[in-house]
Amino acid sequence: MQNNELITVMGATGNTGSEITKRLLAAGHRVRALGRSQTKLADLAAAGAETVAGDATDPGFLAEAFRGSAAVYTLLPVDVTWQDYHAEVGVIGSAVVEAVRVADVRHVVALSSLGAELPSGTGFLSSLHDQEQRWAALPGANVLLLRPGMFFESFHPALGMIEAEGVYGDSVAPDVSIPMIAARDIAEVAAGALAARDWSGIVVRELLGQRDLSYREVTAVLGAALERAELPYVQFGYEAMTHALTEIGFSQNVASQHVAMTRAFNEGRVVSLGGRTAESSTPTTFEDFAEELVKTHRRAT
Repeated sequence: MQNNELITVMGATGNTGSEITKRLLAAGHRVRALGRSQTKLADLAAAGAETVAGDATDPGFLAEAFRGSAAVYTLLPVDVTWQDYHAEVGVIGSAVVEAVRVADVRHVVALSSLGAELPSGTGFLSSLHDQEQRWAALPGANVLLLRPGMFFESFHPALGMIEAEGVYGDSVAPDVSIPMIAARDIAEVAAGALAARDWSGIVVRELLGQRDLSYREVTAVLGAALERAELPYVQFGYEAMTHALTEIGFSQNVASQHVAMTRAFNEGRVVSLGGRTAESSTPTTFEDFAEELVKTHRRAT
């Protein structure tokens, strides 16, 4: 039987949004899927979602898209070409909160991150701190802030580097352990919360994945999935990493955000505040994800 209360999902063609939308539709919920392109939303429309395309910087568009929703899933996008990351994402973050206020949405699940409690010095994550502050200032807000670790999906570009260079590298120290998680596990939690709407006020929930992983361990798992024994991980210096990212199309500003985030990882400043528990741990292993990633990559090439 269909649940007639509407749930709206921002970023519905992205890593978490698409999985949330599919789970909600499968459970019989009415879903409005938001994205930038109706073409990219076509598959979700075919699956039964109402789809709306528009500009996430426009609070008027968002307010209309959110109107009538019992709950909304929100997130902040990343565009690697932005010349001022924090300014660009701040416009979107402010528009989202204003739209929730105008549309009088009572429950919000907002994607944040570990480290969002820190006001500065964490690169991309500083903008998530600012967004959490905007939510906290919204009168009467019932907002579930999901703070996951690093997405497994962030390693998609690793396969190209491995094939081209025979190594994997980044500016994260090789043996720093970081909570890492599959987007589908975040989506499972988010979809359940959007359906249940059983919290009040501002609530933080950490999502830490199946286990913490170092970049050396990640590289070993990717090497096994690719049948490349002894695949090495190389730590790049911060300046070298910034240069490498700008060479592949990142703006200087966005490259610097990445490096600032990895520095925060290396210095042990981005950590779980609650510690690993049964509630914060999720089931998907990186080994399973890596096997799927490699299969998808090989089909595409």
